[in-house]
Amino acid sequence: MTRSSLIVLASAVLLAAPLAACGGAAGSGPVPLTPTSRFALQVEPGIDRVAFAVHETGLSENQTLALGDMVNRFAGEGAPMLTVEAPSGDDPVSSDVAWRIKGALEAQGVPPHQVRVVTYIAPDPRAPVLVGFDTVRAAVPQCGTSWTNLGRTGANAGYANFGCAVNANLAAQIADPRDIVSPRAIQPGSAARRAVVFDKYRLGEPTAATREPMIENERVSNAVD
Repeated sequence: MTRSSLIVLASAVLLAAPLAACGGAAGSGPVPLTPTSRFALQVEPGIDRVAFAVHETGLSENQTLALGDMVNRFAGEGAPMLTVEAPSGDDPVSSDVAWRIKGALEAQGVPPHQVRVVTYIAPDPRAPVLVGFDTVRAAVPQCGTSWTNLGRTGANAGYANFGCAVNANLAAQIADPRDIVSPRAIQPGSAARRAVVFDKYRLGEPTAATREPMIENERVSNAVD
């Protein structure tokens, strides 16, 4: 190889080095294919728990109302078990309140096999009685904790936070986080309505529901007063 050929080859290598560095400057490590795979919706365990003060006269009116609210949340959550935690120390009043709470929960519709009474290590025998159940909540990603150079586009890849805000909003708005894990079961259709439609179809009648008559220059149906 001649001296001139070596000079040309060295120049080509020096020119290619910056271009290669520019092409790989989008970040380190494997890059997910899409932003939704980088910030996939996930769930995490939680707990819904309320502390009830111990009164020698039993449950107060406010405590009874709070138990009713908990029963509604428990039914909506679909959790398997409601746990009543009495403070340790063998205090008869605390124990009586714990079992009164169990009876109140069952009186408001919770099946007896879904309510259990246990003890927890408390600093005082008259510490509050804890009532709660395990929940599932959506894990909301924390956006904006780190940033990359948005001007480095050699790899044609999205920046680190791209798609985070969208999935964070979805996680905050989903009513039942269990829908993230698996879809809900399809509810059965209305057999009565299906029979009505088939009967009209066999008779050659219109099967659509009756619509309200349109009023001239009015395109909104009548509202209920």
